[in-house]
Amino acid sequence: MTASLLAPRFAPEPAAPHGRHARTGLLLCNLGTPDAPTPSAVRRYLAEFLSDPRVVEIPKPLWWLILHGIILRVRPAKSAAKYASVWTEQGSPLRLSTEQQAQALQQQLSACGHDVVVRYAMRYGQPSIASQLDALKMEGCTRILLLPAYPQYSGTTTGSVVDAVAQWSQRTRTVPELRWINHYHDDPGYIAALAASVQAHWQQHGRAHLVMSFHGVPRRTLELGDPYYCECRKTARLLAQSLQLADSEYSVTFQSRLGRAEWLQPYTEPTVCQLAEQGVQRVDVMCPGFSCDCLETLEEINMEVREAFLHHGGKEYHYIPCLNADAQGMQALTQLCLQHLQGWPTQAGAQAAFKGPAPTTPV
Repeated sequence: MTASLLAPRFAPEPAAPHGRHARTGLLLCNLGTPDAPTPSAVRRYLAEFLSDPRVVEIPKPLWWLILHGIILRVRPAKSAAKYASVWTEQGSPLRLSTEQQAQALQQQLSACGHDVVVRYAMRYGQPSIASQLDALKMEGCTRILLLPAYPQYSGTTTGSVVDAVAQWSQRTRTVPELRWINHYHDDPGYIAALAASVQAHWQQHGRAHLVMSFHGVPRRTLELGDPYYCECRKTARLLAQSLQLADSEYSVTFQSRLGRAEWLQPYTEPTVCQLAEQGVQRVDVMCPGFSCDCLETLEEINMEVREAFLHHGGKEYHYIPCLNADAQGMQALTQLCLQHLQGWPTQAGAQAAFKGPAPTTPV
């Protein structure tokens, strides 16, 4: 037999001494980011991202030709320039904010008396979901709560995280107990945190027409049963109610269209341009579908859409940042995690009791 036929299907398990108590882990999963704002790094990132069949539902042979024959030859340089415009001294804004969120979750859970190991991962790019799940197992975690950083569920986002975890599980001999937070689009704490961010902005700058811009997906996904559009609309409705907004005082839009197919409408940029042409002199724009600021919020919304609004006659454009590691937002996420951790022995001291007596003979 060849060496490949003798190779084990499953990865070796980390050595764990008998009697060590089992721990609980939490993995915060965000979309991802290139390693650097360079064409080569962006090309690697886009190749992984756009090869995901959850993201692009086009027959694979046809899409492979389009992706490798056109998109990966043209788009990386253009996208790298956009990434460079928002890159910070610490690196990617999305990665920095996601890391800060994970740290805040660790601190708040610990402050509540819970022994939970918190890590973060990227669906595309580094650190990968597989590597962080491996790391949690090495730290003794036999129970893992997965928190995709998407308030509204979509097969293109949360569904893809599930796929990545399933692929890791297929290569893992001992699979931990897993739980999921599929969405939190209507969570009262999340809505309250969004409302507080808007109110804080209005206290400083005064009220204006509010545009809630969500990331777009092809309209076909809605027709096939994806709940994303409905969950975005519910988030917007609950936020408007919390802020006591009349229908005429806010707009719900969708951004980041790719290709020529119809996506969820109305589109963000044409909407703000129309508002400017109708005499609306100021708009405040927020992105309630993003947990962290990233290229799509900092460059597309705060730069490109701003320029379009002003070009069409608008006078004042404000971008309200994502919650990122905002204190109230993190409190809401912490409470959400605690709800889903119920039944697991995460209280400090409880896990040692949960393990039971150590075996006296090897098993």
